[in-house]
Amino acid sequence: MITNTLYILKTTQKLKTIFGQIPDFRRSHKQLYDLESILLIGIISVICGADSWNEMENYANSKEEFLRSFLDLPNGIPSHDTFNRVFSNIDSNQFEKCFIQWVSALAQLQPREIIAIDGKTIRGAKAGGKKSPVHMVSAWANDNNLVLGQVKVSQKSNEITAIPKLLKVLSIENTIVTIDAMGCQTKIAKAIVKKNADYILAVKENQPQLLEHIEDEFRFGKTMESNLSQELDHGRIETRTCSVISNFKFILKNNNWENLTSVIKIESKREFKNSQKPAQHAIRYYISSIKASSQDFQKAIRSHWSIENKLHWTLDVAFSEDASRKRTGNSTQNFSILNKIALNLLKNEKSLKTGVKSRRLQAGWDNHYLIKVLNLMKV
Repeated sequence: MITNTLYILKTTQKLKTIFGQIPDFRRSHKQLYDLESILLIGIISVICGADSWNEMENYANSKEEFLRSFLDLPNGIPSHDTFNRVFSNIDSNQFEKCFIQWVSALAQLQPREIIAIDGKTIRGAKAGGKKSPVHMVSAWANDNNLVLGQVKVSQKSNEITAIPKLLKVLSIENTIVTIDAMGCQTKIAKAIVKKNADYILAVKENQPQLLEHIEDEFRFGKTMESNLSQELDHGRIETRTCSVISNFKFILKNNNWENLTSVIKIESKREFKNSQKPAQHAIRYYISSIKASSQDFQKAIRSHWSIENKLHWTLDVAFSEDASRKRTGNSTQNFSILNKIALNLLKNEKSLKTGVKSRRLQAGWDNHYLIKVLNLMKV
């Protein structure tokens, strides 16, 4: 028990070092609980399965003896109203900065690691249909299994302005940033190159001239390299052909795309073994600042979708994020950060061979396992 207490004291000190930078908005004479204790209980309770303010309070009450072993709680456990009020009012921008600072210490980005950037809508976070649901743009490090950071936007179209803000605060040198067609903008390409990183950007009708030139390259170009891959999964056979051109004929050398080096075409065909469904065909185009083989581009473009499978899907299934109806003040944004802190820690604690949802339950039941999860915190 003494050893466990020492572990948790060291861990919570690390948390306090980082998240203790958040300014306290409350008047000092009205404080019954210090801000650091509320933040720590919030982080720990979300790791252990809490998805609401009431569940935060219930968890803390059930684990009061454990929490008192490393927190000073002279006035007992905060109420759900206190958790709501605090997380709805603390500075979200500062909370995000602290989160990014913590992840920067935790992550060990590999050379040429894929950093996928994409947005996710929290559909429940709107008031009576009068307000748009909240949209979060996040960066996902594929090899590290970590969320590197997030930025809130009011609607999906604002991703164009949010992505440069996110890129500005991330440490992504010598990585490859992948973004869907919404982020295919000259300013975003320049922002990535300015961070000493490379890009692979999807191209669709929102860039009509560029799309036309790329189509012409593949229609009339004779110098291209191709790679074919097949995958059988759940009765589906998917064939993907990746073709790459780096010797342009229809894209001007003085184009506005920073360091544009390669254009890529992915042709996919999906067939169903035990079904009468007709085969599905799709063609997708990309631009990139790197010169690589079609096999490498095939792998990199496939890796982008890990942000959907490992981040967005997990947040909805294991954390019920899409169903969340938190909407007061900064609560949606701040609770999303809590979820991502928990996700980063739970995905990288490897001793339990189960999904994230089961790991949350185990952390709530077993203090020893919770300490293992928290011990991944680094500064």
